[in-house]
This record gives sequence, C-alpha cells and structure tokens, in this order.
Amino acid sequence: MRTRSKALATVGVLVAASLAYPGLSTAASPSHHGADAAHVWITTPDGTDKMADLGTVDFTTTPSTAPTVVVDPGRTFQTMSGFGGAITDSSASVLYTLTPQARASAMASLFSSSTGDGLDYLRQPIGASDFATSDYTFDDVAAGQKDYNLKHFSIAHDQAQILPLLREAAQLNPSLQILATPWSPPAWMKTGDSLIGGRLIDDPKIYRAYATYLLNFIQAYRANGVRVDTITVQNEPQNRAPAGYPGTDMPSWQEEKVIADLGPMLHQAGLTTKILAYDHNWTEHPNDAASTPPDETADIDDYAQQVLDSSAAKYVSGTAYHCYYGDPSAMTALHDQYPTKDIYFTECSGSQSSDPANTFSDTVKWHARNLIIGATRNWAKTVINWNVALDPSGGPHTGGCATCTGILTVNADGTVTRNAEYYTLGALARFVKPGAVRIASTSFGTTGWNGQVMDVAFRNPDGSTVLVAHNENDNPQTFAVREGNETFTYNLPGGALATFVWRDAPRPTLRPVDPAGWTATGDPAGPTDPCCSGDVVAHAVDDDASTRYSSGTGQAAGQYLQVDFGKALPVRQVVFDTGASTGDFPRGYAATVSTDGIHWTTAVSAGIGTGQFTTVNLSHGSARYVRITLTTAAPNNWWSVADIRAYR
Repeated sequence: MRTRSKALATVGVLVAASLAYPGLSTAASPSHHGADAAHVWITTPDGTDKMADLGTVDFTTTPSTAPTVVVDPGRTFQTMSGFGGAITDSSASVLYTLTPQARASAMASLFSSSTGDGLDYLRQPIGASDFATSDYTFDDVAAGQKDYNLKHFSIAHDQAQILPLLREAAQLNPSLQILATPWSPPAWMKTGDSLIGGRLIDDPKIYRAYATYLLNFIQAYRANGVRVDTITVQNEPQNRAPAGYPGTDMPSWQEEKVIADLGPMLHQAGLTTKILAYDHNWTEHPNDAASTPPDETADIDDYAQQVLDSSAAKYVSGTAYHCYYGDPSAMTALHDQYPTKDIYFTECSGSQSSDPANTFSDTVKWHARNLIIGATRNWAKTVINWNVALDPSGGPHTGGCATCTGILTVNADGTVTRNAEYYTLGALARFVKPGAVRIASTSFGTTGWNGQVMDVAFRNPDGSTVLVAHNENDNPQTFAVREGNETFTYNLPGGALATFVWRDAPRPTLRPVDPAGWTATGDPAGPTDPCCSGDVVAHAVDDDASTRYSSGTGQAAGQYLQVDFGKALPVRQVVFDTGASTGDFPRGYAATVSTDGIHWTTAVSAGIGTGQFTTVNLSHGSARYVRITLTTAAPNNWWSVADIRAYR
C-alpha cells in the first residue's frame, strides 16, 4: 500500500428481536403503517461519543424547515457484500501476543454481530505484504531454481496463526467472506528473481504456473476450513517501486494473461471464487504514472478499462479500488462504462496525523466522507480497511508505511484500543447486512468537504432502512430525513458520524423515474458572479444534491427552468428541490408541460413556493418537458434547484 496524504478539513424505533444490533433494545415491531421513530448511534470526532446509542428520534407527518434528505427506496443501486479489514501477518502476530482470553475478546469485538462490529469481509494477503514479519510466498525456492509444477507449494506459514484466526472470525460471524490478494508471485516467476519489484517473466509457462499457484492457494485454504470468495491477481499493479516490501509491476496485458489462465482453472475445479481486476487507487498516483514504460502508457488511468475490454473480461466479476490517490467518483465513472461489472473497495489504511492528538478526529472525518459514505455512494459493494490490528508503533511491518494505524491497537501491557476505524466501520457493519441494497437518498455534502451533511441509505433484506450521515461542519447542524410522507429532524454534532435505523416505512404510492439522460435549460443559465459560476443549469438534473443550479440574481417574473426527460413519460409528479439552500424557493410560479416542446399545457397557474420542495402534480397524461416559470419578483432572493425528481 502507499500511504495517502491526509489533506483533511479543519443520530424510536426499537428494532425487532431479529435485528441483533449491539446496544439496541428489542421490542415488537410497530403495528401501524409507517415508522414510529429512528434509532440513533453517534460517533463524534472528539471521542466523547463512540458508537453511542442515543435512543430514538420521532417521525412526524409535519414537514421540517431544516434541510431535508429525501430517502427513496424506489430507486436501487448496488447490493452490499460487506465491511472489514485484513488479518495480515502483522495483525496475526500482534493478536497472538495477547492471552487467549484477551485475543478472543478482541476477535469478538471485531467480528461478532451481537457484541461487536460485525465485520464480515476480509482481504487476505497471499503471502507476505508490507505488513508481515518476513518476506515469503507459498512456493519459495533457492535463487536460480524454478518450480513449474509447484512441488514446493505449502501454506504452512499461515497455518500457525492466520488460518486459526480466520476460522475463529467465521465462527463469530458466519456471513464472513474473504478476498485474497498477492503482493508478489514467487521470486522465481519474476524478472530480477526477487519479491521486491520486478514483474512476471513473459512466458506462457510462467503465466500458467502463477495461475496454478493462485488456484492452489484457494484449494489449500478451503482444505483448511476457509473459503476464498473473491481474488485479485496483483495488489497495486502499478506500484513499480515498493518501498522495501514485496510488490510487483504487472501491466494490464500481463494481468489479462494471468486471468485468462486462472478463469478456466477455477471453473474446472468447481470453484465459484470471483476474479476482480486492478486493485489499485481511484486515480493513478503521479509517481506511478511517471515510472510507466513508454510503451505501456495506455494503462495510465485506464488500467481497469484495458482489462475489461480484453478477452479475459469474461472471467472478471468486477474491479477493486484503493484510497491512496484520487476520488471515489472514479468508481462511478467506471460503473457507467461497465454497468454489469461490480465495484469493490478493498484497501485504505488509517494513518497517524502530524499531531497524533488529532488522529482520531481526522480519521473519523476523512473516512466518513471518503469511505463510509463516499465509497458506498459510488457503487462500492464493500468497504475494507487495512490491518485489523497493529502495535502502538504501527507495526510490525517490512518497509512501506510507518504511520499506518489498525482498526485495533494491541498495547504492550496486553490492553486493546479501538481506533477511529473501528467506529467508522461499525457505522456500516453493525447495521447494513449482507444483501442490503443501497437506495436513493439526497446528500448535500461532498468528499472534498463543503461543510454540509453527507449521507447514504440502504434497505436491509428484512425491510429495515439504514441511513448513515456525516456532518462535515465543525459546528452542530440540524437536518431532516424524509421517507414517504414522514419526517424526523435531528441536530447532528459537529463532525459527527451517525447511523439511523427504522422499520415500517410507508409504502410509496408513486414510483421514481431514473434521471439518467435528462437535460435542462433555463434563463438565466446560471450566475455571472465568479463566486458561483459553477451553479449551471445542468446541475439541476445531475442526480447530485451537493451541486445546484442558481439564478445568480434576484427572482424576477419570466425566469424559467425546463427539464427534458428525453422522451414522453407518464409522469404524475415533479419535485424541484432547493437542497441545502432552503430559502431559494420560488415566491410565485407557473408550471407547464409538453410532449413535443411546441404545444404546452398549464399544470399550475399560480403556485406559491413555501420551502425546500416545490411539487408540481401533473394530470395530463404523458410529458417530456416540464417548465417552471417564475411569476413573482423577489429581488433579494436567488432561485436555486439542487435536484429535480420525477415520479410515475
């Protein structure tokens, strides 16, 4: 792994007994149609609250005047697979410094779904990584020798500590899944005959031997009681100069050759292990780009696409990403290109801040924005941190990161500290169950920090709704959450990460329309003031409530905003949402609809806006175009639209 730069900016329903959430009382489900309350858990950046159960907040049918997040289960996205970290060689070694009783307690705190975080997805190194007590693979031979038939293959190293911990984790959480990743093939397969640096020898016998090596690993783990659900063929394949630890330069064309051999091998062995491509940063690190050979520059920021466009793609289930450079939006961009391929987020380490006193706060804020909410809002099925446990110095490790933090710290006196990552992961893992589906929710915050409330929502297989929200501002902010016609309002502490859970939400009577392909026009087209030149009309239909269209000037009769659905649709309702700019609603308006852009019918002749949502109900059959035109001047108020939603 490559350490990321911490450029960081300066929460009832008592869920039914079938939901064994830590710290959650149980009671019978409400019998009426609609949610009574949402149960709230909070982590604050100062550590005053750490996954604290703060009781419930009531739903009401009275709209809130606070900026309101709209949760819409009628629009669904990815199915979630799980959340977790990695029992690296280093993690195993520090956990084994504990007494058996203390180690069992630490493991339960990580994996138990009734008393701990309920982590249910682990990414396991195949051989040594930068977090290991020595450099090794499972088929090491003397320098200059080859072992094409893998006669020396053995997982004995992992049988001592790693495999027992993996079996214990699976006992604690039967939903546990495992992703396996190598940092280096055996040295005899590589140029340079070393685990550190180099690449696979370009020889069909080597590709087949390496694929067989990976297959043997999966089968050996299975024989030892551990199922490998997913695999990548190389960790960080564009990190060509690992800092003293095992690593491999694997260009996309070599990855394709390995996958082309491994895919059929898995099928022939009757294994269902999925293969993921890439397993590196959201955007290629500049140092990696600079070291790219001149004839392989096509891989720069296009590595996953190269693999997914190749003949090996038929064996690839999805793509894996890390956090150390770039932005989570890269995952949405890839999803839009290859919508049938899954997205996994597979590594991000916590890191000590320059002032260690700020580490907990900085980690809560950065991980909340970029991983817990940022990754999941950008199609990631998993959120996987790095080491589950390290010692107080961030080790042991071989080269690489000297400031990394684990989910737990195992102290010299045998005590265990739960770090910020424990609580940020817990905000998801304790409540979002395998098979949960991400559902639509408007979100006002950004991964880059804009001081607003950022959120993501899920619907569990049992029907419960989970909303995870983060206040990006250092000051408390009041916001509201609405599902159907019911709303709750909450004052979220500065910087806090919160999880809300509720049941029995009302079934919607209208179905949302997917906004993909919508366009908009308006007059004015946006502000002329340089302060807000980004508030263009296209942002009204970009399905992102953290951006907006603004008039950039006081409201005046004749100003308009028009949405084009791309084709005539049987739309029954259109909502113009100001987002966090709740005062920028139209003081007076008319709404008209058209199927052809020429002939128009009046839907609202004299509407008066009253707050965040301007709702236009339609009763004229199909519409392709909906135009809202201001009829009242308000010189001191801009007009803003952050999101337009349509319902059938």
